[in-house]
Amino acid sequence: MKKTVLEATHIKKVYGKKGEKQHEALKDISFEVSQGEFVGIMGPSGSGKTTLLNILSALDSPTSGDIKISGSSLNGLKESELSDFRAKNIGFIFQDFNLLENLTMQQNIGLPLSLQGVSMTKTKKKIQDIAKILDIERILDNYPTEVSGGQKQRVAAARALVHNPALLLGDEPTGALDSKNAKNLLGALRGLNEDYQTTILLVTHDAVSASYCKRILFIQDGLIYRELNREGTQQEFYQEILAVLAGLELDSESLV
Repeated sequence: MKKTVLEATHIKKVYGKKGEKQHEALKDISFEVSQGEFVGIMGPSGSGKTTLLNILSALDSPTSGDIKISGSSLNGLKESELSDFRAKNIGFIFQDFNLLENLTMQQNIGLPLSLQGVSMTKTKKKIQDIAKILDIERILDNYPTEVSGGQKQRVAAARALVHNPALLLGDEPTGALDSKNAKNLLGALRGLNEDYQTTILLVTHDAVSASYCKRILFIQDGLIYRELNREGTQQEFYQEILAVLAGLELDSESLV
């Protein structure tokens, strides 16, 4: 039986003070992600998926409910403790790379380990290992301005994975890439998931990106609207995703 990496229980998020106009971004979200899963989160703009991602990554806290990662609850942790927890347990790939321009690719990848005080020898070995997996060994001495967008995002993925986090979170990681580089990155993520049992949670609005996942959670109006599991081919899954998204749009229009 695979262990549970992420457990979200009755997550609610309300913005605004009591007595003032409030916005309930998340109403009641509960789900689990097991080790080795590749899960997508989809939903229309304003559905709450970005809010949920911020809470899952310990960048924001829920109004009520609990998040557990590898069995450890985030409730009650101080900011310094949350920061330390994130550094050790969570990897994050952003849409806009977030690489430091004055550092080489190798130095960018090694940042999470440097912040944890890992020795230079161990850091170099881990950088080489993840660079080989993501096929970026030849650009390690380059700076971000010297490589393509696709290579930058692979470096960002390497940085997110170099400390072997329990959970890899992606926030529209293909958003700034052309279709070829997006396909290459998604293929690399799928390879990491299948070959190394990397647990991945991907927030995306793109049905093609979502089709690389094995399970999709569709969010609408702060609630999980539907869950879809991949059973057939990737192309069949893609068509199923499109059908659910079309249904979501119709539901949204009927409320207007």
